[in-house]
Parts: sequence; structure tokens; C-alpha cells
Amino acid sequence: MQMTVYLKRLNQADAAVEYEFFQKMPEINGFEVPYQNISFAEFLTNAIDEREDSSNGLNLPDGHVPDTYFFLWDNDKIVGLFKIRHYLNDFLRQGPGHIGYGILPEFQGRGYGTAGLKLALRKADKILPSNEPEIFLACAKTNLASLQVMKKNGGHVRHENEHEYFVRVLRKAIDEPTSLVGRAAKFEY
Repeated sequence: MQMTVYLKRLNQADAAVEYEFFQKMPEINGFEVPYQNISFAEFLTNAIDEREDSSNGLNLPDGHVPDTYFFLWDNDKIVGLFKIRHYLNDFLRQGPGHIGYGILPEFQGRGYGTAGLKLALRKADKILPSNEPEIFLACAKTNLASLQVMKKNGGHVRHENEHEYFVRVLRKAIDEPTSLVGRAAKFEY
């Protein structure tokens, strides 16, 4: 099966599809889903500006760092969301790390997580400070599929606790795209 996937920032032009994604995506395995249980009008009024501010480091709540939301698209549908934090504070360094992601349940097990994380790692490599040699990730021990996605993308378990695996990807190991055309990358599974 061939898929054409790409990452695209949250934006006004795709607001209806983005809103639908947030309403369908469950909060599982520690993945937090904002903008649920609000109206589409509230989403239009608040979400786009809020996410743009966050990406630019403006109006951040205490303890938060700048982050950018990238939706994973397959042709004309959103299948997942990747949140890239621009740098780590102590909490993020000890916990969730640079990238959090979720794939809609109906698209899980089809390679979207692996393909999306590959693209997100490339984005993160361009966003993060150059003095960070590794990209930090984490997943619940109950989410072995996510751990496998991370390992397929060069991740190795640095340490673990009772509930989570803490994974690192060396930035120098992130491969440059070979099949990227514009923003779209083709992955065959």
C-alpha cells in the first residue's frame, strides 16, 4: 500500500477539518487533546491565534515552552497530530520530551505513526537549538506500538520508570529526505 503523507501546521484554511480531528481524537496513553468540547466558532476564534502565539513563544502559560502543532495528512484527510516543543524545561526533559503525537484510532497500525514521526523528527531537527544532540520522546509502557514507532525511527530507550519508557533519537542519525517532493513524502508499506 502506498501512502502520501505530509505535515502541515494548524491553519485557518483547514480549520473545519482540524476541528473535526480534535473532536474525534481520544485522550489515550498520555496524549492530551486540546480544543475538545468547544464549539467550532470558539475554535475559530481562539485556537488558531493561540497556537500561533504558542509557536512564537507568546502568551505562554507558566511552565510551558513554545510548541508547534503539525497535522499529519494523507492526501486530503488528517490522520494524526505531532506536537513539537521548541526546547525543553526541566519537566519536559524528565518527562514527555520534544515530540508528542497521536494517530486517530481508525488509522493506527497502518504505518502512519512511523511515517509521521520520521517527518516530525526532520522538522524538530530544524526547530530545536543546535546544542541539543538528542531528541527526547516518551511513551507509556502500555503503548508498545508507540515504542516500536520510535525504535523504527532510530530511537533507543535511555531509561524507564514504572509507567513510561524514555526514548532518545540522536540528531545526527536523522536521515535527510530522499523521496520528498515539496512537502509530500511518499512512504510505501
